[in-house]
Amino acid sequence: MNLKDHIRSIPDFPKPGILFYDISTLLANATAWQHCVDELAAAVAPHEPEMLVGIESRGFLTAAPLALKLGCGFMMVRKKGKLPGETIRHTYDLEYGTDTIEIQSDAVTKGQRLVVLDDLLATGGTAAAAVELLRNSGGDVRAAVFIVELDFLHGRNKLDLPITSLVNYES
Repeated sequence: MNLKDHIRSIPDFPKPGILFYDISTLLANATAWQHCVDELAAAVAPHEPEMLVGIESRGFLTAAPLALKLGCGFMMVRKKGKLPGETIRHTYDLEYGTDTIEIQSDAVTKGQRLVVLDDLLATGGTAAAAVELLRNSGGDVRAAVFIVELDFLHGRNKLDLPITSLVNYES
């Protein structure tokens, strides 16, 4: 099955000149979504994760069902102020300013095998920040896996670990 057939392209979203690759249509098709989860499982399983880490918010849609399928835990990387209890923060640079992500302070145990998941790898800034936050918290981040990668933005160059993307776009 070609997953690209189930990903809708929306021009000029969220602003003029941007072509948005929308996975809503993939999620709405049970057969395509099951195929996607199976492909993700095949990419993630060799890294032997104890915990899958979803990046807010569509990464939750990717990592949560996969964690069930693989029999491992699921953890959320969220934007500042979205998690209850004590958190560990990481602030990183954007093109114009900064952003902050967090995990709960007890989410990672030292040496825990982790794989980071998100729906999309674009510029790589948020994924790289998540990897740094998890490593600083003692995690053994083994890989990052995405449904879609925008190759022309070279986001994988910001990550120093194995990367798998199921669908790639050149423009």
